[in-house]
Amino acid sequence: MIEIKPHRIGYCQVSVPGSKSYTHRTLIAAALSNGLCVVRNPLRSQDTLLTLAALEKMGAAVADREHGIEIQGLNGLFKPCPDPIYLANSGTSMRLLTGVAALGQGRYRFTGAPRMYHRPIGHLLDALNLLGIDARAIEGNGCPPVEIPGGQAVGGEVAVNCSVSSQFLSSLLLMAPCTQAGMSITISHGLVSSPYIDMTVDILERFGIQVQRDGYIRYEVKGNQSYQAGEYTVEPDASQAGYFWGAAAISGGSVTVNGVSADSSQGDVGLARVFEQMGCRVEQGLDGITVTGGKLRAVTVDMADMPDMVPTLAVVAAFADGTTVIENVSHLKAKESDRLASTCAELKKMGIDATAENDRLRVTGGNPHGAEIQTYDDHRIAMSFAMAGLVVPAVRILDPHCVEKSFPDFWQVWEMLYAD
Repeated sequence: MIEIKPHRIGYCQVSVPGSKSYTHRTLIAAALSNGLCVVRNPLRSQDTLLTLAALEKMGAAVADREHGIEIQGLNGLFKPCPDPIYLANSGTSMRLLTGVAALGQGRYRFTGAPRMYHRPIGHLLDALNLLGIDARAIEGNGCPPVEIPGGQAVGGEVAVNCSVSSQFLSSLLLMAPCTQAGMSITISHGLVSSPYIDMTVDILERFGIQVQRDGYIRYEVKGNQSYQAGEYTVEPDASQAGYFWGAAAISGGSVTVNGVSADSSQGDVGLARVFEQMGCRVEQGLDGITVTGGKLRAVTVDMADMPDMVPTLAVVAAFADGTTVIENVSHLKAKESDRLASTCAELKKMGIDATAENDRLRVTGGNPHGAEIQTYDDHRIAMSFAMAGLVVPAVRILDPHCVEKSFPDFWQVWEMLYAD
C-alpha cells in the first residue's frame, strides 16, 4: 500500500519513459528486419519485456544494453518455438504477436494470466482464418490461449472487425509486408482507437515499408517487402504524461512533461486539450507540453480514440463543477480490468457520484474524501487515483506494484511533484 501525501504543486518538469505502444511495435518490426537494429529509449516494463522475450524465443537474437536494445532481425521468418510463450496480461503482446507468428515455422502457443483468458481475440483469429491460416482459440471461446501455425501466411484480401480493438488491424499490418502476395485489408466494423493505427503505419513507414490507405477504411500493403535495419528512437509516452498533466489540473499547479509533442501520432496527447476545455491552460513549448490547472468545469467528450486515458479523465472530473460525460468507451470493459466498472466503483468509495453505462461513464464533481483504492491489478487505475491524493488526504493505493506493467519507475517520478 502507498498513501499519497497531499501537496500543492507550484511548477515542475518531469520526464516519462518511452511510449509503450511504440516500443511494442518497434521491437516487432526490428525482429522482422533484414539486419541489426538498435532501439533507443525503449520502455522497459513488464508488458514490453514480455514482447521482447517472446521475440527472442521465436528466434531473434537480443542484447539489452545501456544505450538501447539490439535486435538481430530474422528477415520476416520466425524460427520454431515448441514451448508455450507466456504473455501474462499483456493484451498488446498477445494481439500483435498472434498475427506475426503466422510468419514463422511450426506451431506457436501463446498463454497468459487468468484475466487474459477473458480478453477477446476472436475477430483477429477470424481474419487469419479468412487468409487461410488455421489460427484458433484453444478453448474455443474466442479468447486466449491461442495456437497459431506457421507456414500458412500467403497474404490476400481480408476484412477484419475492429469494433473491440484496433490491435487486430495492427497485427495484420505488421505481418502483411512479409507475406508473398501482400494484403488488402478492409475494416468491416469499427474502428476504435484509430490513433494506434496511425502509430502502426508510422512504424511501418519508418522501417521502409510502403503502405497505401484509404483513411481508416482500407489498407494495401505489397508483399515481399523487407523491414530495414537501423537505429530507431522511441518517443516519450503520452499516456504516462497524462497522469502528470492531471496532477496539475487537480492541484492548480503547472507541470511540463518533457519531450512530448502535440504533433505525435499518439492519440493520448489529446488529453491535454480536454483539460484545456475543462479550464486548464495548455502550452506547447520546445521542451514539451505544460498544463496549468484552473477552475475545472465538466465536459462531454468522445474518448473512443483515447481509451487508456478514461480513468485519468474520470478522476480529474471528480474535482470539476458539473457532470462530465465520457462517451464511446464500451471497449474499456475488455482491458486489464473492466475499466468502466472499476473506475466507477473506486470513485464511489471517495464519495463521488459516478455511473457506468454500456458505452459511457458519467462523473459528477464534488468533494472527494480519502479511501483505500482497489487497483484490480490494473496499472492505469493505480496511477489515475494517485492524482486525487495530491488534494485529498488519506488516499491509499493498494497493490502499487501493478504500475510495473507499463511504468516501473512511476512512484519515483511521482516524487518529482514534491520537489517543485
